[in-house]
Amino acid sequence: MANDLIGRWAALAFLERILDEHLPLDQAFEQTCRFYGDKLTVQDRAFVRHLGTSCLRHLGQLDAMINHCTTTKLTSKKKTVRNILRLAITQLLYMQVPAHAAVNSAVKMTDKQKNSSDRHAKGMVNAILRRIDREQEKFSTKFSPGLNIPKWLKASWVARYGSGQVDDMAVALLAEPPLDFSLKDQTAAKQWAEKLGGIELPNGSVRVEKAGPVAQLDGYEEGQWWVQDTAASLPATLLGAKSGDRVLDLCAAPGGKTAQSLAKGCQVTAVDQSARRLRRFEENMSRLGFSCETVVTDAATYSPDEPFPFILLDAPCSSTGTMRRHPEVSRMRGPLDITALAEIQKNLLDAAISILPVGGRLIYCVCSLQTEEGPDQIAALLSRNEKIQRVPITADELTGFGQAIMDNGDVQTLPHHNPAANIPGGMDGFFISRLTKTSD
Repeated sequence: MANDLIGRWAALAFLERILDEHLPLDQAFEQTCRFYGDKLTVQDRAFVRHLGTSCLRHLGQLDAMINHCTTTKLTSKKKTVRNILRLAITQLLYMQVPAHAAVNSAVKMTDKQKNSSDRHAKGMVNAILRRIDREQEKFSTKFSPGLNIPKWLKASWVARYGSGQVDDMAVALLAEPPLDFSLKDQTAAKQWAEKLGGIELPNGSVRVEKAGPVAQLDGYEEGQWWVQDTAASLPATLLGAKSGDRVLDLCAAPGGKTAQSLAKGCQVTAVDQSARRLRRFEENMSRLGFSCETVVTDAATYSPDEPFPFILLDAPCSSTGTMRRHPEVSRMRGPLDITALAEIQKNLLDAAISILPVGGRLIYCVCSLQTEEGPDQIAALLSRNEKIQRVPITADELTGFGQAIMDNGDVQTLPHHNPAANIPGGMDGFFISRLTKTSD
């Protein structure tokens, strides 16, 4: 880091864009970097992203620490002071930044605030940070990782998974996740694991810790792989389509699952209602050397000219299963969002079923941990449509992922699930159900 405060000011702006403007993490980071431009070095940008995401992962713990150290609660009017404290404590406890750098910079930033009452808080900021620095062991262990999960969300998880599993999930959500790569040629997993400095996963993916800039890695320009969490690779695998089969990929962008089907030799039609997302989809396919038919339309109203025996519906959802990589999700969603999304998913499911031929196979999946978006959706579908049956997923189809298979044959991966006993790093939370139509 440079000696000045530029990186920390940028981290503050990054955090505010997420918490106040409710921007997704990647968009907030891009806007922050554009605003600061050449003032940020490559090292500064890496520091800003790491500091901001680490702060978000520990947000509940950080607030509990701040409240523990103050006799007067910091109100919303002091949100900038609170954010400065959040970032400084993150540096002290979770980034091993020297105390003099973390504390002094926070005091200076507080002293430069426009609001005089904020400036007057610099003594409090200094006192809180000095105390936490003196008592690092206490503050590092006293505050449970479960504090980082909003109460409504934690309650919903405990009701479904039990408190023990939620505790494990909370710990898993604190770690910087590795990158998983799906390969154009899965038979070359061992070779690509060696080239990328990673390990081969049971499903044929490659996992890399601290991969660095993706576009600079071996094989990127040649389109030999794409980044895809191992859990996200399971739906296309479980669909079971083979070379020459016609596959309909609904809500297809950014295209990881489509790429899996194309790599098998399937004939794919990709549908997405966002022209912007489909442009990105097409750029991704171009890099990989793939091409397929794309359709810009609402998947709920799409009517193909010919039937597709294989349909994959990766429905819009709350994305609570992706919080390892997107810790902002827990602060951007609420119970009303889950209800609204569940209605969208119901409509998309009914639409997909209406165009599925008899004997055809449908995969429904969401990167969600919420009951309403997963088990409840399938239970309601099977209840209202007697022509649809579940095709249970079995352990021999998911080597290394047996813990994710539910009693009814659906799949729910969780953040603390590992691809194999000896392979750490967790995975995203995905719900997957495989269905077929028995009659018209």
